[in-house]
Amino acid sequence: MIRDTMPRAVALAARCVLVTAMVLPLQPVFGEGGARRDMIRAEEQHRQEAVMHAQEAADHGKQGHPGAFLTSAEAALQSALKAGEAPHVDAGIGELKQANEHGKAGHVDVATKHAEQAVIHLSEKYRSR
Repeated sequence: MIRDTMPRAVALAARCVLVTAMVLPLQPVFGEGGARRDMIRAEEQHRQEAVMHAQEAADHGKQGHPGAFLTSAEAALQSALKAGEAPHVDAGIGELKQANEHGKAGHVDVATKHAEQAVIHLSEKYRSR
């Protein structure tokens, strides 16, 4: 009896392996997987970093630390530029550019307001979820 079922079991196992090997590579095509998912995660991470750095810049601006303000504002801008394309990200980038320009000109109070606006724009996606 074992001799009769052994070839069938081997054939069934071989079919299972073959079907699995054929179906697994197709999974990312049907869902949001693979590289696309990784890109979305990276953009979200960059957006979060931009929010964090912009908030740090605003805090430094309120404390009257222009050097630390510029460092944080530039880091926020670089992260925001990597955060993908979305209306709120674009608005945040515009505010961060203004913050950097005013900060370099010594207008820390105006630059701080732009940094605060950048935080609002960059955080907008998270509040809408």
